Amino acid sequence: MVGISVKNLVKHWGDFKAVDDVSFETERAEFVALLGPSGCGKSTTLRLIAGLDDVTSGTISIDDHDVTVLAPAKRNLSMVFQSYALFPHLNVADNILFGLSVRGVPKAQQQARLKRTVDLLGLGHLLDRRPSQMSGGQQQRVALGRALISETPVCLLDEPLSNLDAKLRAGMRSEIRALQRRLGITMIYVTHDQTEAMSMADRVILLNKGQVEHAGPPAELYEKPASIFVAQFIGTPPMNILDIASAGNGSVIAGGSRVLMQAPSDNLHFGIRPEHLRLVDNGEPVTVVSSEYFGADTILLCRIGSQTLQVKVPGRPGLREGAVVNLDWDASAMHFFDKTSGLRREDVSPANNI
Repeated sequence: MVGISVKNLVKHWGDFKAVDDVSFETERAEFVALLGPSGCGKSTTLRLIAGLDDVTSGTISIDDHDVTVLAPAKRNLSMVFQSYALFPHLNVADNILFGLSVRGVPKAQQQARLKRTVDLLGLGHLLDRRPSQMSGGQQQRVALGRALISETPVCLLDEPLSNLDAKLRAGMRSEIRALQRRLGITMIYVTHDQTEAMSMADRVILLNKGQVEHAGPPAELYEKPASIFVAQFIGTPPMNILDIASAGNGSVIAGGSRVLMQAPSDNLHFGIRPEHLRLVDNGEPVTVVSSEYFGADTILLCRIGSQTLQVKVPGRPGLREGAVVNLDWDASAMHFFDKTSGLRREDVSPANNI
């Protein structure tokens, strides 16, 4: 199986830099998610790897072969599009076989591959149906089948689940991940949905404004986000980012009283995830502004000084607007970020009393 290497990739659309010096490498048979908000350059990066758009500068290698200027058909990869791109006048079998037919693969080999693919995807009973006669999930399986039947070692997927409802997306996430592991292929999966990226990928590459903001295993992006952007993009609800103020005995949350660190500092932000805060009898006092009940848990919006923060608590605490509660947290759950650059600061130690 092969890996992909992208080095100093740049793509300009006129004066706009859609991709700005992006570099990363995949391991062989790795599942990599390109994650980020709309307009961050993730789909453009995927299209550059596929050869559908021309590179402004930089290089792309697949299996240690430079493919930067090769035509898409010569890159030995397959692609699944967001729109499925199925031919409405062809049935399932012909849609899946289309690429093999164009390349002149012998009929016997086509049928053998078709059987393997439809058995893998559970499409055997749908071979005579046309796209209009199938559900969204079934159409997505056909699009996957058309990619997998080519038996290329690399498969690129551009937001393939965005047209499905929440229940179907959850099921397809598991299916795609299981297929990738079973086949041992390298997959690059573009998504704006952090749930997809975090639950499916071996490694997540989070893009922001055409640049790599953080690349690493999902747990790393959650536990040690490289910047405020990462901290607030990963996690639901996002991490609380609060101003810090100097106090006589160190630094506190602006408007609060509990010492965060012994050294006074006004050039840092303090980060804490809502699920890492807990209600206690004695702690940092905050005022409840509102609450949202979700069944298993409740999200409290609280005020401390002039700032607000979210607190995720189990069950239904039944707190009303204006109630004063006390918060506590562990030192290991604390994050500090530079106020100017927004980057993570690893050189800041929590106060001893935390």
